Amino acid sequence: MDRRKIICGLCIKLNGDFRKVLEALESKELLDYDELYALEAKCESKYITVLDPIYPRALFNIATPPFVLFYKGDISLLNDYEKSVAVIGTRKPSEYGETHTRKIVSTLVENDITIVSGLATGIDGIAHAQALKEYGKTIAVLGSGVNYVYPSDNKRIYDLIVERGLVISEYPNSIEPQPEFFIARNRIIAGVSKGVLVTEAFGPRSGTLTTVRFALDFNRDVMCVPKRVEENSICNLLIKQGAFLVENGLDVLKVMSGEKLLYK
Repeated sequence: MDRRKIICGLCIKLNGDFRKVLEALESKELLDYDELYALEAKCESKYITVLDPIYPRALFNIATPPFVLFYKGDISLLNDYEKSVAVIGTRKPSEYGETHTRKIVSTLVENDITIVSGLATGIDGIAHAQALKEYGKTIAVLGSGVNYVYPSDNKRIYDLIVERGLVISEYPNSIEPQPEFFIARNRIIAGVSKGVLVTEAFGPRSGTLTTVRFALDFNRDVMCVPKRVEENSICNLLIKQGAFLVENGLDVLKVMSGEKLLYK
């Protein structure tokens, strides 16, 4: 029996739950042909598994690489990890945060960098939208089933990414998002990106911080756009702790190339 189909079948049966799938594989849970055929018929997207040659090598460097990536769009965009940057931040950006996100993404796209983000409201959506506006490459990593658009306000962006970029998720079909899914999603965002850029973020409970922690665990570069000193900015805090201070897209390119910034 095809092992990759078994892995995919288990992911569909168990709604993409990594721990449950891992337990099923460790216990050598069997799927008979009829069940496997029925599960495969339920798959509403393309997929790759950890057994496939095109599975992104960068994800093998993280602690819990997803067993399956369900996807829509151009899967080859995952091949160029060295030229991928995650752009993340607050769901309620200021004009400052939005302006700098758009400017930096534009410069990155001009230099053939793929923009990775989570399709969330705020900085994520802005980053995807700007990449699409500049006819650049962008990857959306979902915290829901690959067919479930969340938030629904980003449906237009989702459709354009499917058409011109790549949408991926470890959750199949139209599985609704759960709070824990977004934390799991963030490890994939960090895993498929060479660097993580935070353009604006606030508050100690920001989901941005989980992505940053994953990035540090995976030895990815973390970059931040600074804010005014009197503002309660996660970016300023991360810069104090060693993140690269970047003011524009050229600074991001320098960090990615290994060039030292004078103020780091």
